[in-house]
Amino acid sequence: MARRAKRLWTDEEKRSICFQTTAAGVSVAQVARRYAMNANMIFKWLRDPRYAPTPDAVEDVAVEAPCFLPVEIVDRPRTEYTVPPPDPKSGQGTIEIDVAGGHRLRIIGAYDPEALARLIRGLSA
Repeated sequence: MARRAKRLWTDEEKRSICFQTTAAGVSVAQVARRYAMNANMIFKWLRDPRYAPTPDAVEDVAVEAPCFLPVEIVDRPRTEYTVPPPDPKSGQGTIEIDVAGGHRLRIIGAYDPEALARLIRGLSA
């Protein structure tokens, strides 16, 4: 089993990582996985007043209301799929995104780009 090299984090990186734990719906474990580190290290930093987020900064973070996107579960994926060109008059089209693990995310019609970006970030985390 290969040993990992010890990672040295700057004070600014520690503050940034600790601040990410204050987002609504985000756990310390999720943030730790994002940086390939142990969650206990983040908990240790959170107890240190140099790195813990200030209450003023936490209140400034805007909490987004959750929104749901329509999802269609396909029993068998098509081996060949061609994306129809979007209709320029309707402003609607089709987007296909191949996700790790051989899964495909298909968005048909109008969508909220910000919600889609959050969904993709969530799937890649």
